Amino acid sequence: MEAGEGKERFRKQRQVLIFFILLGIAQVASKPKQYSVAEEMESGSFVANLLKDLGLEVNDLAARGARVVSKGKKMRLQFDRQTGDLLLNEKLDREELCGLAEPCVLPFQVLLENPLQFFQAELRIRDINDHSPVFLDKEIILKISESITPGTTFLIERAQDLDVGSNSLQSYTVSPNSHFHLKLQDSSDGILPQLVLDKALDREEQAEIRLTLTALDGGTPPRSGTALVRVEVLDINDNAPEFAKLLYEVQVLENSPIGFQVAVVSARDLDVGAYGEISYVFSQASEDIRKTFQINAKSGELLLTQKLDFESIQTYTLNIQATDGGGLSGSCVVFVQVIDLNDNPPELTMSTLIDHIPENLQETIIAVFSVSDPDSGDNGRMVCSIEDNLPFFLKPSVENFYTLMTNTPLDRESKSEYNITITVTDLGTPRLKTQHNITVTVSDVNDNAPAFSQTTYTLRVRWKVKDCGKNTAKSTMEARRERFLKQRQVLFLFVFLGGSLAGSESRRYSVDEETERGFLIANIVNDLGLGEGELAVRGAQVVSKGNKQRFQLNHQTGDLLLHEKLDREELCGPTDPCILHFQILLQKPLQFITIELEVIDVNDHSPVFFENEVQLKLLENTPPGTTIPLGNAEDLDDFDIGSNTVQNYTISPNSHFHVVTHNRGDGRKYPELMLDKALDREEQAELTLTLTALDGGDPPRSGTTVVRIEVVDINDNAPEFLQSLYEVQVPENSPPNSLVVAVSAQDLDAGTNGNVRYTLFQGNQVTQPFVIDEITGEIRLSKALDFETIRYYNVEIAGTDGGGLSGKCTVAIEVVDVNDNAPELTMSTLTSSTPENSPETVVAVFSVSDPDSGDNGRMVCSIQNDLPFLLKATFKNFYTLVTERPLDRESQSQYNITITVTDLGTPRLKTQHNITVTVSDVNDNAPAFSQTTYTLRVRENNSPALHIGSVSATDSDAGANAQVTYSLLPPQDLVIALASVSSLFLFSVLVFVAVRLCRRSRAASAGRCPVPESHFPGHLVDVSGTGTLSQSYQYEVCLRGGSGTSEFKFLKPIIPKFPPQGTGEEIEENATFRNSFGFS
Repeated sequence: MEAGEGKERFRKQRQVLIFFILLGIAQVASKPKQYSVAEEMESGSFVANLLKDLGLEVNDLAARGARVVSKGKKMRLQFDRQTGDLLLNEKLDREELCGLAEPCVLPFQVLLENPLQFFQAELRIRDINDHSPVFLDKEIILKISESITPGTTFLIERAQDLDVGSNSLQSYTVSPNSHFHLKLQDSSDGILPQLVLDKALDREEQAEIRLTLTALDGGTPPRSGTALVRVEVLDINDNAPEFAKLLYEVQVLENSPIGFQVAVVSARDLDVGAYGEISYVFSQASEDIRKTFQINAKSGELLLTQKLDFESIQTYTLNIQATDGGGLSGSCVVFVQVIDLNDNPPELTMSTLIDHIPENLQETIIAVFSVSDPDSGDNGRMVCSIEDNLPFFLKPSVENFYTLMTNTPLDRESKSEYNITITVTDLGTPRLKTQHNITVTVSDVNDNAPAFSQTTYTLRVRWKVKDCGKNTAKSTMEARRERFLKQRQVLFLFVFLGGSLAGSESRRYSVDEETERGFLIANIVNDLGLGEGELAVRGAQVVSKGNKQRFQLNHQTGDLLLHEKLDREELCGPTDPCILHFQILLQKPLQFITIELEVIDVNDHSPVFFENEVQLKLLENTPPGTTIPLGNAEDLDDFDIGSNTVQNYTISPNSHFHVVTHNRGDGRKYPELMLDKALDREEQAELTLTLTALDGGDPPRSGTTVVRIEVVDINDNAPEFLQSLYEVQVPENSPPNSLVVAVSAQDLDAGTNGNVRYTLFQGNQVTQPFVIDEITGEIRLSKALDFETIRYYNVEIAGTDGGGLSGKCTVAIEVVDVNDNAPELTMSTLTSSTPENSPETVVAVFSVSDPDSGDNGRMVCSIQNDLPFLLKATFKNFYTLVTERPLDRESQSQYNITITVTDLGTPRLKTQHNITVTVSDVNDNAPAFSQTTYTLRVRENNSPALHIGSVSATDSDAGANAQVTYSLLPPQDLVIALASVSSLFLFSVLVFVAVRLCRRSRAASAGRCPVPESHFPGHLVDVSGTGTLSQSYQYEVCLRGGSGTSEFKFLKPIIPKFPPQGTGEEIEENATFRNSFGFS
């Protein structure tokens, strides 16, 4: 018993697992027939006639229920059963159905229902050239540095063409130009257009280039699409600033106030941005220049920062350097001439003053003094004078030296003291003067004998005299003569001065600077041929300009000695030779001896650079052989002269530079740095060198400064990705904005040239679900992925630096399937009504599918276990639902079947489809009386038509099969009754066959599976050989309704002789008779 139940459970198991090996075998056995049609054909267009391929005649199509079935519910094809033609049910768009997949194939099946047969076929949709190439961006912007070398390639965006094959995008062209040509590169995703630079760019010549990029497909005629390529030429620092003038000459009054604008220099740089921004600085400026002037770094305005003094410095030569943001520079010279003003009154320096003078001496020297005026021109020309009414006069000697002398012998008795004012007036505007007062006392000599108050005494008596006119006239003439003689003004006339100088003696000596005090310069007595002690007798003294006494004279020995150390740089500055002028004054008699002392330079100063560190900026593409001026060194503001000045420059050993020493027109030497080897910022961004200045002294002195060279970057390196290929997997259920991968590229350049921006080149950017952060290189999802639609993406990433150079990498993205699609069930054929008693009747034909992959797409198909149905797999996921055994309507007239399709993914997803199958009736049940035996009692002599009783029979069938008729078969009419019953039976069989054929015809027209034919059940056949049914009684009945039960009233008792069928119910006589009998 248990074994039987196990066998029954195993037999009733309905699950079916799809094994692809078996399916593959089935597919090999039935290779699909191929047909083709061009896309965009109108609905109803002819595809093919299938009669020959199906091996059928036209008449067979309807009989076998031929029709077209395909995956999904959308019917794109229709089948004409009248002709066997396969027609289009709608327009087909190849790009919508298959995208870029080629070939584009739609599988379908022709289903023959009776008997069940599948015919596999494929429809290939041919592409037509119905799409033009399209650029997603109508304007493509490329930023390319003008430093990019010819031969460099630049990626540009591809066009998109939805067509395939020869109709797809085949070529690109670019409008004619002198700078670029187009290079086409084949890749797995199609043709990549690249611009190749043929001719170097120059932003200053052409800042922007516009090109037309045309994409062409291979159709006939070809279609095309265009985009504007706008090339922005990025600036590099290839232009140095240029001044409007190389020499600016200006004149500035020495009394100009602080903040006065001396000049405005202006330089122009053809570059833009930071490379075109100019800053102005002093170059090789001395300390005096830096203290006196200031330049505005932005505007180039030159201002005074302290007062000018013509008497100190008459001219300034300023070197101005303009430097742009990239380190290139230009220079100009500003020559400032200080205009003298009469702002200095004359100066008087008293060398000798004798304030006590004996009377009666001829031309006695009262004073020796010098006058000076540091102003120039008329401002420095002077007039020297004393009062007119004095017995003195001024006598010029040498180099603005004057002597104040008596004009006539003085007479103490007439005047014992004189106040003399020496006035020195210049000839400038306004005239300035200096006065110096001296007091001279006339000392007495015994030049007067005692004298009477009168030499003659005359006594007069009264006498009247009237003639006095002659005495008066005489007195007037003597007075005029006296005034003329006392005229003492002296006008400085250089002609007279020159004649005076010609008569003076001169001597020249030399001494080294920094010689100690007391050093013997010369012996004046020997040189002048004077006698011993004569210097003291003649009142010899040293006189010089100013009050500072640098020399002393020994009257006893005649030695001329240094009174202090002499500093040549302080005394003469850069003037060479350095000569000091002074005089030796011999008073008795008056004599001037001019002395010239040459102060010889010694090497007491080391070269000094104005700046301890020099900053230079050089482009790394600066060609070898380029020279860069450097600031020169000076010996204490360049005051050392001759061989002691700077003679040479050297630079610390290095592989890139050497230094060249040049001579200026003024004799000074300056260095230039010459580039020997090309620079590379990526290899060495900064060089630190030591510049040494050497003078010509013995031993030589030196000074140093640090030269720091900053190598300015140019865009000579394209970005390079860390990986040329990135391979990533992304689950298809990743939410939008999920990080896919982060790509990274490095650019060895600096600044904007090293800033990499990332862009994404996709096959079809409209449908691609990725975006990239242009700064970080992070690729994220912009919309959800669908493994069932697209499983792989190849995305090209371009990294472009600020100078236009770019590199690329490929990101291969594999979409990882997740079980996000429930299985789908498509019902192809369904027979909702199935006759009972028919074995293996086809109830339904359906297909299952799951777009997921792997276990996610593997399916198990099942129905409930307690149903008399089976699932049979056919091919390519098609199944038939058939009856397992003949059905019995009387046992169960209707079945609700749930077809469950479950995939094997995680989590498992399932789809259920409910169908209802009705079991149609077959006349397989005979009527049955409620009793096997009826006993009727009747009174005799009843009148005809007397009701004597009723009998009742039922039939389990339905409809017409359940309608029961009754009849009486009297014994004498037995043969006739049998014939009648046989005729009735034959008629019933014919009706049953007609009904079945009618139902089959309707099922065929409705597309349902025909019910297989079988013999009538045995219990409906004549088993006794008499031609009657197996029941013992047959009646003619009068039906009262469709209940299947009727009553028959006996008109007269007829009791046929039948063998007993079993123990029946006895009919008891009713105790009460009323004209009739009742039976039960």
